[in-house]
Amino acid sequence: MNGPDTHHSGGGLLVAGTTSDAGKSVVTAGICRWLSRKGVSVAPFKAQNMSLNSFVTREGAEIGRAQAMQAAAARVEPSALMNPVLLKPGSDRTSQVVLLGKPVGEMSARGYFGDAAGAPERQRRYTDRGQLLETVVECLEELRGTYDAVICEGAGSPAEINLRRTDIVNMGLARAARLPVVVVGDIDRGGVFASFFGTTALLAREDQALVSGYLVNKFRGDVSLLEPGLDMLHGLTGRRTLGVLPYAHGLGIDEEDGLRVSLRGTVRESVVAPPHGQDVLRVAVAAVPLMSNFTDVDALAAEPGVVVRFVDRPEELADADLVVLPGTRGTVRALTWLRERGIADAVARRAAEGRPVLGICGGFQMLGERIEDEVESRAGTVDGLGLLPVRVRFAPEKTLARPVGEALGERVEGYEIHHGVAEVGPADEEFLDGCRAGSVWGTHWHGSLESDGFRRAFLSRVARAAGRRFVPAPDTCFAALREEQLDRLGDLIEEHADTDALLRLIESGPPPGLPFVAPGAP
Repeated sequence: MNGPDTHHSGGGLLVAGTTSDAGKSVVTAGICRWLSRKGVSVAPFKAQNMSLNSFVTREGAEIGRAQAMQAAAARVEPSALMNPVLLKPGSDRTSQVVLLGKPVGEMSARGYFGDAAGAPERQRRYTDRGQLLETVVECLEELRGTYDAVICEGAGSPAEINLRRTDIVNMGLARAARLPVVVVGDIDRGGVFASFFGTTALLAREDQALVSGYLVNKFRGDVSLLEPGLDMLHGLTGRRTLGVLPYAHGLGIDEEDGLRVSLRGTVRESVVAPPHGQDVLRVAVAAVPLMSNFTDVDALAAEPGVVVRFVDRPEELADADLVVLPGTRGTVRALTWLRERGIADAVARRAAEGRPVLGICGGFQMLGERIEDEVESRAGTVDGLGLLPVRVRFAPEKTLARPVGEALGERVEGYEIHHGVAEVGPADEEFLDGCRAGSVWGTHWHGSLESDGFRRAFLSRVARAAGRRFVPAPDTCFAALREEQLDRLGDLIEEHADTDALLRLIESGPPPGLPFVAPGAP
């Protein structure tokens, strides 16, 4: 592949999926890491993302966490260009629209709306889908002018026939940018052949001309048993399957997670290692509605001997050594949920007994005395849990920052994404722009637990307060574990995909003369 220069537009590929959660994010990251290891300069791209898991770039732009993870796989700095449109659900029917890293208004399920007057011209375009596609293609072209290759991720399925007219992330983008498309299917769910065939057969002729092959994901067993089906699929569609990726346990990468209803029973996959000390440490994370950035607890789950689980009942807090109230896109709604469930009372009892509680972002706001919210819920003044000397007022402008500081004698890096402005009163201890009162800690900083020294110091304090003989392992390096996971994704592609065929698609585009599969789009 050519080195980047101003006259050359880099290669590209769109990774689509037969369903949500088919493995598009993982495959995109895997291709980015494989190319990066080959010395190709590569960037990820997702035109439009619906996610409550977001990240802040160095320039202070908010993008989906999956794209930040893919940028890490590509070994490049994440930027707003990699995820021009981010939708952050506020309910089943509305989402906050983040355009080029900045919030520009709310969107209903029926379409974008809001007053973008006064916003930069690029950000005023979000009211018009045609202009939005133009913006998205401009961002992609800017990346293709900088990198040898851009690996794009689709959303949901490209065959959502009700949405095709306004699509800017699947075939709408592929057609506008002449991208070859590889469709990923999750064979673990069953029905993968029907999904591949049906996805292709529901696309218009011009869209089908871009669908260049399939990738089977999450396969368990003997590939030779699958091969007759792959041959038949080739006969029916004229398209080859470019790889069968095995089911890989414990990848634990950042999910995009549109709107998961309940995390009951979900445990973050963690390193299966015995505790370093004599005891394990149990962490219970309240599975609040519209939970955002639950990836904050991944660094805890990576510690040998730390068991992380999501809970939604007060009795599940009883044996926890640490309770975490995570971030949320609906602080007041989450507070109501905690009270209705009886979790709020259980947290207050814990605090009175001197047992550790940590609030992050929205969780920090809930732990305070009072919340004034005319922005997110428009609920006015609401009483918080009263466990920290903090008063929060929601500002129309969103705080987007990458702070660096010190806590418990250790250097800490984090990122901030919030409308709430906290006024912190006298407390026992300052804590990452938040505070500690007794055994209750609160901060607006996401990602702080990824700082190894700080995480160890914090867990040591928690273990002491909880009366546990838990000792943090001295050598757990979260960044190294993350790199290991990204390398495993690269290995999946390198070892189980037809990399020569993928390279040809990235460099040369869709092969000419791909057959039409009837009936096509209705």
